[in-house]
Amino acid sequence: MSSLCLYFKVHQPYRLKKYLKQDVQVCSCYEDAATDEANINKVANECYLPANEIMFKAIEATKGIFKVAFSISGVTLALLEKYRPDVIESFQFLVNTGCVEMLGETYYHSLSSLHSKKEFQRQVKMHATLIHDLFGQSPNVFRNTELIYNNSLAGLVTALGFKGILCEGIERLLNGKTVNKICTTPAANIHLLLRNVTLSDDIAFRFGEEQWDKHPLTAEKFAEWIHLHESDTQVINLFMDYETFGIYKKKETGIFDFLKALPQAVLSNADWKFSLPSKAIKEYGASDVYDVPKTISWEDKSKECCVWCENMMQNNTLKKIYSIEKMVLHHNDEALLETWGRLQCADYFYYMADSNCAHAKGRYSNPHETPQNVFEYYNNIITDFEISLIKKMMEPSQRFYYSSIGNLY
Repeated sequence: MSSLCLYFKVHQPYRLKKYLKQDVQVCSCYEDAATDEANINKVANECYLPANEIMFKAIEATKGIFKVAFSISGVTLALLEKYRPDVIESFQFLVNTGCVEMLGETYYHSLSSLHSKKEFQRQVKMHATLIHDLFGQSPNVFRNTELIYNNSLAGLVTALGFKGILCEGIERLLNGKTVNKICTTPAANIHLLLRNVTLSDDIAFRFGEEQWDKHPLTAEKFAEWIHLHESDTQVINLFMDYETFGIYKKKETGIFDFLKALPQAVLSNADWKFSLPSKAIKEYGASDVYDVPKTISWEDKSKECCVWCENMMQNNTLKKIYSIEKMVLHHNDEALLETWGRLQCADYFYYMADSNCAHAKGRYSNPHETPQNVFEYYNNIITDFEISLIKKMMEPSQRFYYSSIGNLY
């Protein structure tokens, strides 16, 4: 049988204040708690709870044949624990059905895999511990922030004990190979599940767009596209944001009706089933090698418009936040470490994207501020945080260490 592997990313960042120059060394509280609460309530009520209910009913109606995987960032779980513990209970209820798999990732939804191997390892372990504590699962499959991936990352993730990685299926790297089979890497002993870009984006981006030549998209039409695949298809991987349902695509578009109807539409063909990522890896094994010597991500359109370093604002702030790692770690202070971790969240750098870039016009843009304003606020926050670290370093008990290591940045 062929499988459909359905996975959703669940992520909401902490919202930062409009932090001005005059706030530096006056206020070291960087987050907007009121906006955090309002935002998490919105996504809980309009997406997470109604979508989770649909997932549970699909599991129940198919007697456990329907299956789904989630990757929930640590910061999202922290926000939910603080403001909406009922949503965590809802996810726990789903996990307890035995038909849901929780994936591993960086705790802070960060770009640490590109900038600090040590910090990346810390965050992945931190996230795995939280997932085990909340859901009783030890993640076996890894999803990096925005599906950032390369051959080197595969070795690092393998060393952390994972059996599989989700990544983008890039046509120019496939060299004519199908995206719908399990792959492995040139060196590391780990399996890769490649996102089917076209089918995933049909739901995540094109659903409800009246100018699209396939509009309207129904579950039956979508299932027919799946069923038309070759009989030797192993697994079609549909990976997207959970917020697609109710947030990016509003209820009025019919997106929830589509989600409700999809499981039965897919299962109407007896040659198809739903699989979890770890189960698909075990069942099918690797059929080919996917060689990715240079970094890719889901937003792999051009070198000039990538998701992490498209302009000087992003480059400067990324260099700065990781340049202070030694000072943060030296203090061995959990509060400082937590603040530094939260400030690594990839969303803040996406908000600095040039307005002419595709992803800046979509769901990752900040609708209330210009990229320049976001850069200014973030830069002020980093300035305040760094000054606080230096002041702490220069305390009498710290001076010998500081003089012995010299310039840290």
